[in-house]
Amino acid sequence: MHPLLHGKRMIAFDLDGTLIDSVPDLTVAVAHALADQKLTMPTSDNVRDWVGNGAAVLVERALTWTLGTPPDARLFERAYAGFLHHYAAAPNQLTTLYPHVGQALTALREAGYILVLITNKPERFIAPILDHFELNACFNLCLGGDSLAEKKPSPLPLLYAANACGVPPGDCVMVGDSRHDIAAGKAAGFTTLALPYGYNHGEPISHSDPDAVLTSLAEMIT
Repeated sequence: MHPLLHGKRMIAFDLDGTLIDSVPDLTVAVAHALADQKLTMPTSDNVRDWVGNGAAVLVERALTWTLGTPPDARLFERAYAGFLHHYAAAPNQLTTLYPHVGQALTALREAGYILVLITNKPERFIAPILDHFELNACFNLCLGGDSLAEKKPSPLPLLYAANACGVPPGDCVMVGDSRHDIAAGKAAGFTTLALPYGYNHGEPISHSDPDAVLTSLAEMIT
């Protein structure tokens, strides 16, 4: 196992940009939602830069991009409802697992680590995605961006998970791809491991000063 895992008991993982590349399906859903409102559709590169703060912020950023100004409340609500509808219809059609994800999660689970999933994605989408990739059994607990009163970069979801699993924060690790994951981990007192291939608004994840940057999840188990 990676040296920073020694003595740790719980590992929290982000989802989008860490375990899965969901941008292709998110792009389709955002594009349909904007098209429904007769607005310009974004590219996957646009959407990649907007992901990370939950579905509502994703839609707000898309609308602001296409309008050139923040949307009014009525337009936002229509577009957001459209996004949720379109994404729920096909959350796994184009989404893929990053390399070594299944292998790493299985090995960590078998080694006795408590694994939890903490994402800013709405909770309703977590189970269908994990079921599709046969990953549900890997996690003791899954939290979405709307599961609690606050989401990352707040440390609340991480501290909630640690408490629910009976593990002190100092014995926990946060694994993610964005500055929000690292900020939440640091604020919660977790060790932080970062992945450079995900969605971090075009900024190198090393700028967030995680405890370590991995090239892939394979490094956690070697």
